[in-house]
Amino acid sequence: MIELKATCESLTQAQELLAVGVDTLVFGEEMFGLRLPADSSREEQRELVEVIHAAGKTAEVAVNGIMHPEKMQRLPEYLAFLKEIAVDRVLVGDPGIVYVMKKNPELALPFVYDAETLVTNARQINFWHKKGAVGAVLAREVPFAEMVKMAPQLAIPTEVLVYGATCIHQSKRPLLENYYRFTKQDEAVTRERGLFLSDPQDENTHYSIYEDSHGTHIFASNDVSLMEQVGELAEAGFTTWKLDGVLSPGANFVKIAGCFDKARHLLESGNWTVADGAQLAAEVQQLHPANRGLDTGFYGIDPKKIR
Repeated sequence: MIELKATCESLTQAQELLAVGVDTLVFGEEMFGLRLPADSSREEQRELVEVIHAAGKTAEVAVNGIMHPEKMQRLPEYLAFLKEIAVDRVLVGDPGIVYVMKKNPELALPFVYDAETLVTNARQINFWHKKGAVGAVLAREVPFAEMVKMAPQLAIPTEVLVYGATCIHQSKRPLLENYYRFTKQDEAVTRERGLFLSDPQDENTHYSIYEDSHGTHIFASNDVSLMEQVGELAEAGFTTWKLDGVLSPGANFVKIAGCFDKARHLLESGNWTVADGAQLAAEVQQLHPANRGLDTGFYGIDPKKIR
């Protein structure tokens, strides 16, 4: 069975995503989670878990930031809260969090290993499975040719981004804040500001950039859509699909999730065709934010060309 996972920006959107077939909703606090579409309050997180469980679905909380000392001090209290509201899984990238959960069994939660660009091979994923991971998030830079080789060796479900933005750089430094201070400007640096960088030699580049408590985040010009490739993914054994709405907000993101749900059901019923892929890909393109490009990312790249 194919699992469809999606981020959610509000309780209302969560309900809408569940209604179009999403199995797992991902949310959390900006303090601990990376690049979320919303910073959910404690009460919102509690309500989200209740709504998700009432629908018989899975609640997954992002705790995948790098926990510098000031955040690590606050981590046990947050894990205790997540345990209290009965979260099903947490996304974890910092080994320090795994250590805290092992040292304090009362804080332990099932975790999915999510170390961003570091997760590139089956040996690494299986290592974290032995340390307790129930799943892993594959780096978005791994091409399909490598994924096919990796698939038979994987011991746990491994998530693949099928739609959404790709972060290409994160720095702990407040790069935007430093720039504005140097140029004596008073400007907002949050995601809502909609800032982007452009290569002076290529006017088509549009690297979205913003800051939060984790530092500065820069995204690729084009977001990913693997709608026409989902058949290959499923055949290869990659059946945990992630939709990331950090730069794709609102009702259209829900409709895009509905498109991938249609694709899933066509595949599971044995009725998937190339024409279906093309039609649904066109629908996703139409629903995608007009100011952002869309392509297949690293999916079709020759592994030998990646350095």
